[in-house]
Parts: sequence; structure tokens; C-alpha cells
Amino acid sequence: QVRLVESGGGLVQPGESLKLSCEISGVVLRIYDMAWYRQAPGNQRERVALITAGGTTNYQDSVKGRFTISRDNMKNMVYLQMNNLKPEDTAVYYCSIQVRFDTYWGQGTQVTVSS
Repeated sequence: QVRLVESGGGLVQPGESLKLSCEISGVVLRIYDMAWYRQAPGNQRERVALITAGGTTNYQDSVKGRFTISRDNMKNMVYLQMNNLKPEDTAVYYCSIQVRFDTYWGQGTQVTVSS
């Protein structure tokens, strides 16, 4: 059974940093692409960052240069380092994996950026 658990969210001021973690179980992580998504109130869920099985990364334009996605296949973990956070980054952040034809999500972790 595939399971994802996010952690690391919180309340920070603009310009500060957070590092989100996602622990994945039930799959051999190293063969799958992983992604972080976010959803703000009233908005659709949007992909923030992707890391392929080979380590190639891709970012939404609004977070380029500020966010870094990484993975540790030995620990079955995926991370999202978020620097220079802005109020518009406020959302629930989810990690996600697609295994064959199924997409799995964690429960999400709240990130709030406010002064």
C-alpha cells in the first residue's frame, strides 16, 4: 500500500524559509518521479516542483530560484526547500507520486506566510 506523509509546514514571515519533507512507503521510490503540489483556498491544486527518477527537476515559474526539490532514495524521502517565502506561497502543500495508473497524495501540510 502506497502511503505519503508530509511534514514541516508552519507559520513564517515573508522572506523566511521552510523545508518540507515527504516520507513515502509501499514503493521502490528510486524508479518514480515525485512532485510537490499546493492548493490555496479557492484555487485549484497546482504543481510546484517535480523531480524525475533520474534527478531532473522542474519548477513552476513563480518559485524558480526560491524553491529546491530533492530526494533521498535510500531514506524514501522527498524534500522541498523553500526560501524567501512570500504571502502568495500560502497554501496546503502535498507530495504526490504516480504509480502506474494511480496517483497517490499525502494529507498535506499547511504553509502560511504572513507578517
